[in-house]
Amino acid sequence: MVKNHTLEAGVEVGSPTPSAKPKLIAFYLPQYHPIPENDEWWGKGFTEWTNVAKARPWFRGHYQPHLPADLGFYDLRVPETRKAQADLAKQYGVYGFCYYHYWFQGRRLLERPFNEVLRSGTPDLPFCLCWANEPWTRSWDGSRGQILVQQSYSHQDDLNHIRWLLTAFDDRRYIRVEGKPLFMIYRAGDLPFASQTAETWREEARKAGIGDIFLCTVQSFFPNSRVDPIRIGFDAAVEFHPSMFRPRRLIRKVWDRLLRGVSGNYIFEYSDMVDWVLQVPDPPYRWFRCVTPSWDNTARKKDHAFILKGASPEKYRRWLETVVQRSKPLATGEKIVFVNAWNEWAEGNHLEPCQRWGRAYLEATQMAVNGSPCEDLDVANRLPTS
Repeated sequence: MVKNHTLEAGVEVGSPTPSAKPKLIAFYLPQYHPIPENDEWWGKGFTEWTNVAKARPWFRGHYQPHLPADLGFYDLRVPETRKAQADLAKQYGVYGFCYYHYWFQGRRLLERPFNEVLRSGTPDLPFCLCWANEPWTRSWDGSRGQILVQQSYSHQDDLNHIRWLLTAFDDRRYIRVEGKPLFMIYRAGDLPFASQTAETWREEARKAGIGDIFLCTVQSFFPNSRVDPIRIGFDAAVEFHPSMFRPRRLIRKVWDRLLRGVSGNYIFEYSDMVDWVLQVPDPPYRWFRCVTPSWDNTARKKDHAFILKGASPEKYRRWLETVVQRSKPLATGEKIVFVNAWNEWAEGNHLEPCQRWGRAYLEATQMAVNGSPCEDLDVANRLPTS
């Protein structure tokens, strides 16, 4: 039986605070360490760094490879690395991490970093979980049809899953919204009986003394991800960028602006994407906004990569500022905003310092969160010479 939960100040999103600063939650990839499955599928010692280091530019001015700066090519089994990440996040205004959680009928993958976060009680940074419930395939090497780990669902698995999750929900650092542990489903549209799953989870959480849970769908790349959360018994949706699934008039405009022809990759201007997504009206249900600092997954993809060209800390800062201003506050006046992502290096999508920009993206984050005066970031000395 899970003990009754007592919240500590600063961890519950939605509790009264004297500041109107937004709660910025960054998606976090718990990879960057070898596991037996990846050794078997991709070669001994494979991690995300394997893909990151071999990336090369496809055209003039293409920023590749993305190489880490301050934290280096880290291993997430090392506690000092996890602490250094949390210290950077706190220093620059990131409230907490949303760890991807991989569950396949009781089998967990890439579980060690989060297991050690739970076991050790460190780092002292708020967190929540997002169930990345898609099957694992060989899409990284172009073999999209080959499934490595299948995903399936059942009532018994719903029970087993929530009973494991309760330990995480009971942690003093776990992020709560309106007093409820925040839990997200990456592809909620794949759940065959989503409403029943939601009710099973809520009932088990109440029985354990946790209380109700705050369930969110993630509106990602997949067409069926844009499900109305209320219709399936969830509480809200989380915007996820970059995403191509928007109203038709905007999709047509986007595809007109896309350039395809560099080894089959898609290239799109970062500024155009920002302008486009800011035109999207709020849906009729509760919706948490999201921004992305950049995106370029050529490190993972042999072809059909998606590249946001021209991303910069300054453009990201202005987008984040706008999103913070437009986000609807909770009843207490606080706002929740998501960032995709903290450390998706193989997607060219990271707040962590890189060799090109240094800490400029973190500085941009701090300025936007703190509501600093709108002044340009000094990044001239971080730009490449060619």
